[in-house]
Amino acid sequence: MTLDPAGMCLQPGQGLAQQIHAQLKDKILQGALSARARLPTTRELAAALQVSRNTVVRAYESLVSEGFVVGRVGAGCFVADIAEIAKLARPSSGGLPRSAELAEHAATEIPQTAQWARLQNYQTLSAVQGPTPAFRHGLPALDLFPHALWARLQARFWREQGRPQSRSQRRPGASTTPSLSYGEPAGLPRLRELIAAYLSHSRGLRCSGEQVIVTAGSQQAIALAVLALVEPGDRVGMESPGYRAAAAALGLSGAQVVPVPLDSQGLRVGALQALGRLSLVYTTPSHQYPTGVAMSLQRRLELLAWAERERAWILEDDYDGEYRFNGVPLAPLATLATPDQQQRTLYIGSFSKLLFPGLRLGYLVAPAAWLTTLAKLRGVLDRQSSIADQVVMADFMAEGHFLRHVRRMRRAALERRDTFLEAWAQDLTPSLPAAYQGLRLLPIDAGLQAVLPLPTRALEAKLVTAGVAAGIELGGLGQVGGLPAHSQEAGLVFGFASVTPAEIRRAVAVLAKAWRPVWGLSAR
Repeated sequence: MTLDPAGMCLQPGQGLAQQIHAQLKDKILQGALSARARLPTTRELAAALQVSRNTVVRAYESLVSEGFVVGRVGAGCFVADIAEIAKLARPSSGGLPRSAELAEHAATEIPQTAQWARLQNYQTLSAVQGPTPAFRHGLPALDLFPHALWARLQARFWREQGRPQSRSQRRPGASTTPSLSYGEPAGLPRLRELIAAYLSHSRGLRCSGEQVIVTAGSQQAIALAVLALVEPGDRVGMESPGYRAAAAALGLSGAQVVPVPLDSQGLRVGALQALGRLSLVYTTPSHQYPTGVAMSLQRRLELLAWAERERAWILEDDYDGEYRFNGVPLAPLATLATPDQQQRTLYIGSFSKLLFPGLRLGYLVAPAAWLTTLAKLRGVLDRQSSIADQVVMADFMAEGHFLRHVRRMRRAALERRDTFLEAWAQDLTPSLPAAYQGLRLLPIDAGLQAVLPLPTRALEAKLVTAGVAAGIELGGLGQVGGLPAHSQEAGLVFGFASVTPAEIRRAVAVLAKAWRPVWGLSAR
């Protein structure tokens, strides 16, 4: 079988050489051109298709480089003998192309590993395109991010690249401009020192830059810790309900994740004894996610004593500890610990809730003895965080912009929390029928979200569905509160910090109307 140029059709506005290459390749794979068949000369095919000869030459050259065509000096171009490849692409007796059969077969042959099974119930948040919907949880006031300032710091970093500077020309507090080559897996030393100084000043956590490892957010910090500290088959505890993504990260090591119940004082330390041997416990004591409970001082001391007694690790996630509305932010567990207890405590923080989640910068503070292992593990996983982002973040902190931004974000979150509570009392509480008058928001003393406990998961699903239909995004505890097997508690999570006060009032009014049919009331 030889090539009939009349059977080739080229579409204007697209790459002509690519079209010729693709059609010839398809004919070879489908067996329409037999092995050793001679192709028309480039002049002949160009004339038949009414294109330039160079276009056909480029198409032939691509086919030769891929092995579909063999060029012989003085003889022309011939179809290569690739019978086995062509056989795979030909239609089978059932009419389904052989390549499709293979793809379908391959899809069913994905290894059903333990890791595969652990991740089946985990779903990431969908990406937001355009304005942030009310009330998506887990987002700060993105509208207050200092875009112009951040852009200036980035521009300065790129200007300084390739510009050797003497010691006298360096900016105060800055080291030599980092190279665009590979950096330290643990993070830019200057940024690590600044993070340590910030934690010491604002949170009372005395640590050195040598104890800090820069991570791609708190999620990676959790994964690093458990991969370094936990053996496959170990049992690790986490609060229930808790942070769903943390539960998934804790399981990456092959550990069994065990739920630990909560009450009004936080994680129930007494329940840890009944659970048997645990090698690690993950907790959010400053502001429990998603309930908002703060762990009492007595519980904190009991948890530290338990870790020392059981030789277990405590992984403290302080994901939004800066957002405390009454008094100063709560101090980390390590500030209450004895020297031995401090060696069993790791602390996680993130810039996602203060700047923007897409920055993907966080940190893990660990006993100095563990930093070498953690840095090696970070180097294996993804080598390092972006050098440019680390430099800009360091400048943002060193020049005082970060602390000012934290204060601004805290004031904004407080204003938006108060607006949410006022709108709720004005529009939603009065709309509840007698049967649901007992529904109350949990106290909001800190953080970026509010929680409404509900009696059943069925009611939760109905309210979420009605909200989504009205253009309001809600998080159900069944979706965000840990792994499904951990807790059957029902409720809704409202992220109030990511939308303006005016949008909060509008969204609450929309919800009040959208939920009326769920309560059994007629729409107004």
